[in-house]
Amino acid sequence: MFEKLVEISREFLKNKNSPYKRYLIRTTDFSHRVSVVVGQRGVGKTTMIVQYLLDKVKGDRFDDRILYVQADHFLMGDTSLYEIADKFQLSGGKWLAIDEVHKYSNWAQELKSIYDTFPVLTLIVSGSSALEIYKGTHDLVRRSVCYYMAGMSFREYLELSLGVELKSWKIEELCKNNERIAASIIEVIEGHAKKILPLFHSYLKVGYYPYFFELRNEDIFKMTLEQNLHMTIEADLAAIYPHLTGVTIKKIKQLLIFIANTVPFIPNWEKIKSALEIGDVRTLKMYFEHLEDAGLIKSITKASKKFSRIESPDKVFLNNSNQLFAISLKPEIGTVRETFFLSMLSQNHTVTLPLDGDFLVNDEYLFEVGGRNKTFKQIKESKKGYLACDDIELGMGTKIPLWLFGFLY
Repeated sequence: MFEKLVEISREFLKNKNSPYKRYLIRTTDFSHRVSVVVGQRGVGKTTMIVQYLLDKVKGDRFDDRILYVQADHFLMGDTSLYEIADKFQLSGGKWLAIDEVHKYSNWAQELKSIYDTFPVLTLIVSGSSALEIYKGTHDLVRRSVCYYMAGMSFREYLELSLGVELKSWKIEELCKNNERIAASIIEVIEGHAKKILPLFHSYLKVGYYPYFFELRNEDIFKMTLEQNLHMTIEADLAAIYPHLTGVTIKKIKQLLIFIANTVPFIPNWEKIKSALEIGDVRTLKMYFEHLEDAGLIKSITKASKKFSRIESPDKVFLNNSNQLFAISLKPEIGTVRETFFLSMLSQNHTVTLPLDGDFLVNDEYLFEVGGRNKTFKQIKESKKGYLACDDIELGMGTKIPLWLFGFLY
């Protein structure tokens, strides 16, 4: 059986390798003995851990020191992760990758046992965004490091689309030198006979998930994304929270569609409870938590509430703009812009709701998001107030092109 797993691993490493490397593998050394990578379906976790393994052995998929295991493979019914790790280290193994670990019922205990028993092994593990790594038992937290993998930034989308290399920037650099930075990027893009704004508007619809480049069809991509959203709830959440019933799963899916068609969504618990026929507010809030844990929505609170016990979010968005175009009946352009901005900024920054303006970043930078004619009227009193404007290639001063915020990672 172990020999069969090795055979499957080698074939998988051949088929799933990709020359393009996402931001996480470029910026992370994964030096800890147990690295757990979580993220939404389709953001590229599997490809990344395949690249990680092959990098360790200079691309030789036949090297006995690496092994890729799918935690939900049917062969796993006859063995355990611990037994596989034991046989692997006895055969000279060093780097073990376990994919979709949330689908394996006893994953936390067995990872701890592998860590404690086989010090020669280094593990890289992938799982759903909802994986309760910090709520688990068996003291796995101090034995592992957890990384969140987001979908593609606009920068990465351009790199994959055009075969170029582009730098990421810090928020303070964008705010200070946005004109020079934007001009340097546009020069590269136009060197490939492309314009930045059409590429950006395509990204908003199809650019967040790498698998678009395999499908190359917008309609098929939207159908695939919608199916992945359903599978996240039906399979991933159900695997992580076994207590969820069929009725509960259906209600959570209804809630996601309800949010998608009313974002930016300001929670009114009694109204939603009535509309979706959910028994009580406590249950409804639990459904919200599950959607956010799964990476399907992003909630945001007022800046004044950050040090208080937060009972509920003040505003709710979908996780990214691609989701809006896939499941919302008719995305409103203002919502698309704000969803993109929040999606990019929340990856490495704290984003809250200010008294004036749309978003407060790191308690320092105040932003108003809109179209090319957006004015400073709402944030004119702020010393660090900025406009993030769509439909402009170049900004000026504190008026920054919205697309440029896709270069933060």
